[in-house]
Amino acid sequence: MVNTKVTLCGIEMDNPIIPASGTFGFGYEFAELYDINMLGTFSFKGTTREPRFGNPTPRIAEYAGGLLNAVGLQNPGVDAVIETELPKLQQVFHKPVMANISGFSVAEYAEVCEKLDAQEQVGWLEVNISCPNVHGGGMSFGTDPKAAASVTRAVKDAVKKPVIVMEPVKGGNLVNLPEDAKAVLEDLHGGSPVSYAIRFVAGFPGMMMVLSGMSNMEQMQDNISFMRDFKPLDETERAAVEKVQEIFHSKDLIPCTACRYCTDGCPKHISIPDLFAIMNTKQIHHDWNADCYYEDVHTAPGRKASDCLKCGKCEKVCPQHLPIRKLLEQVAAEFEKAPAAN
Repeated sequence: MVNTKVTLCGIEMDNPIIPASGTFGFGYEFAELYDINMLGTFSFKGTTREPRFGNPTPRIAEYAGGLLNAVGLQNPGVDAVIETELPKLQQVFHKPVMANISGFSVAEYAEVCEKLDAQEQVGWLEVNISCPNVHGGGMSFGTDPKAAASVTRAVKDAVKKPVIVMEPVKGGNLVNLPEDAKAVLEDLHGGSPVSYAIRFVAGFPGMMMVLSGMSNMEQMQDNISFMRDFKPLDETERAAVEKVQEIFHSKDLIPCTACRYCTDGCPKHISIPDLFAIMNTKQIHHDWNADCYYEDVHTAPGRKASDCLKCGKCEKVCPQHLPIRKLLEQVAAEFEKAPAAN
């Protein structure tokens, strides 16, 4: 009989089959269908400090190429996971499970990880600092090396169990870098933009695994090429990454993490994180599609940036302490310009 045992971050598993976070709920739901102990482990639903309802429906759609989803990190919050979900799981799953954690500030990541680290059944902590469900405003964690480092350090200082950093490089933005940032990395003649970002994160002391989402064979081969014989960034490469970071900062981007706390109490129901995300996109790529998204997707009559009442409710709950009212004025100035006269 074939031996399928593998070791992940020092923990032995019967096999390498690991259903991904978000696709498998909290696991016990599938125990009615088959014995889930046949899995190596699984990563349970992304968990935040506070409960999150997620995005409004519809948020899942089938199409010819598969399935599109934008669930929005729906979860009951870490305390409910510990008090309700994990005890249910313990009754049907008798192996270590992987906890997936999302957050909107460094302190929140550390707090949630610390709580889950103390749970006996949790074997690994999978820290999601660039979730696809969190729109481009998550850039402050996903593409800023110092922000990624601060989250990683805070989590490592707070826990004892293995840490897996999920999607740290915000791959979409790296594939389509601004020309000036792209030129900095191309001058190194040493690999793809993604390779430098992954090697940056993987080079931290104690970092045993870095996950990378891949969409085709070319991307998989690229990842294998620099991870087969892994080497952390040298001084020249690290300086280049820091230069790219400076270029992004010079774009004067809005460091919104799309937690959406601001939208819950907005009397005008303005989709603030989405408006900040398309503002960032236009700043980076000068993308004309951003105007289309502003007019046709993320706004409606009475819900544009200029419709802000300046009540300040959003700023009181923003974990990043952003001057949201002032930023919405800038968004309105960019996207609500009067048509040019003929």
